[in-house]
Amino acid sequence: MTVNLTEGKPEKVLFRFTLPLFISVVFQQLYNMADSWIAGNYAQDGESALAAVGASYPITMIFMAIAVGSNIGCSVVISHYFGAKRFDKVKTVVYTSLIGSLAISALLSLAGRFFSAPLLRLVKTPEVIFSDSALYFNIYIYGFAFVFLYNVATGIFTALGDSKTPLYFLIGSSLGNIALDALFVIVFHWDVAGVAWATFIAQGVACVLALITLFVRLSSLRCDSYSRFSFRDLGLVGRFALPSILQQSFISLGGIAIQSLINRYDSAAILAGYSAAIKLNTFALTSFNTLGNGMSSFTAQNIGAGKPERVSKGGFRGGLVMGLSFSALFFLIYFFFGGQLVSAFIHNPSELAVETGRMFLWIVSPFYMVVTVKIIIDGVLRGSGRMGQFMFATFIDLVLRVALSYLFDPLWQTTGIWISWPVGWLIAMGISLIFYKKGGWQKSELERTERKKAPSMAGRKTE
Repeated sequence: MTVNLTEGKPEKVLFRFTLPLFISVVFQQLYNMADSWIAGNYAQDGESALAAVGASYPITMIFMAIAVGSNIGCSVVISHYFGAKRFDKVKTVVYTSLIGSLAISALLSLAGRFFSAPLLRLVKTPEVIFSDSALYFNIYIYGFAFVFLYNVATGIFTALGDSKTPLYFLIGSSLGNIALDALFVIVFHWDVAGVAWATFIAQGVACVLALITLFVRLSSLRCDSYSRFSFRDLGLVGRFALPSILQQSFISLGGIAIQSLINRYDSAAILAGYSAAIKLNTFALTSFNTLGNGMSSFTAQNIGAGKPERVSKGGFRGGLVMGLSFSALFFLIYFFFGGQLVSAFIHNPSELAVETGRMFLWIVSPFYMVVTVKIIIDGVLRGSGRMGQFMFATFIDLVLRVALSYLFDPLWQTTGIWISWPVGWLIAMGISLIFYKKGGWQKSELERTERKKAPSMAGRKTE
């Protein structure tokens, strides 16, 4: 099923399109947290197991950054062509994106396998959890191709206006992942390895089913001709994917820098508390980012169809209402029940572990509404192809958070590190808002890029 986002009342269209995306991310984060909860409560040494999974998390996020950035890049391009009803270009970009993703994921898997130990040393992983962290990361990297292709496939579904199909796959893979976690860790006692293999299998099955469904769905798009692979379209996708990859990578590198700072405390309790809190924080931020991704697809389709007013007059307002509602809900839960949520991740948690995670949530959750506004604005900028502006605001946020973490750590220890989050969000939100108010995003950057690269092909619908 494909859905045209260029017709109907913008607020209602955006809500119907985005709600399944939000539910999808809820299930995705639930099974991510299930990994941590089962490891923390049923592994032989729960606190160390949770710390081991958490220590490798910033490194896995570097690889995920490339997958998510590729998802966003192909989604913007495909959304634009789908809105313009250029189905030949839609098919060409889809197949080109999948082939390119397979090649990139294979190279990254090899690199990750050979450099896993140096990467863990780079973030100063404590020796007491180093072997378990390496084991978890190596199993994760074996299945990275599944993760990569699945992310690109979901981006393609979203670009076609279909946000329900990814939801169905995520519900299935989430439930399967939790069941396998329970089997491998609680029954087989595989500890950290069981958590990793459960994720590997669940992602693999979801990836294969998503690709099969996608190929069936593409057969319903009628066009005269299309190419199975196009270097020109690969370059076009890359032009929009690269800034998103860099943006996600900057965030991941920032996470590594901060993780390295926290690892210096050489305390399994602090690491476990931070690992639990950062999982909860990632749950919230990923939910907000999903709304931003929905706004990107909505913006790209409407600009591709020559209807930018649908974005400014209704879509943007509707996106803000949804985003602020969800962020207020997360704030209330985390601020008032943060300690209980952190405790749920760890069997017999120490007071230090709980206090570490609770303090993190107390400091960052009141500013969720600020970062949500930034993410919704960034979704519009990204959907219109204003990747430079999108990148600049993200880079400022990252630099400030990392720099302030190292500046505040000697003054207020971990509390100082947590304070860097809201400061970075506040300034970055202001920059994104300035870019939106200046305008210019109403005109498609993709069309301008096409004209520059191939002016003689303007107006053509086939390769």
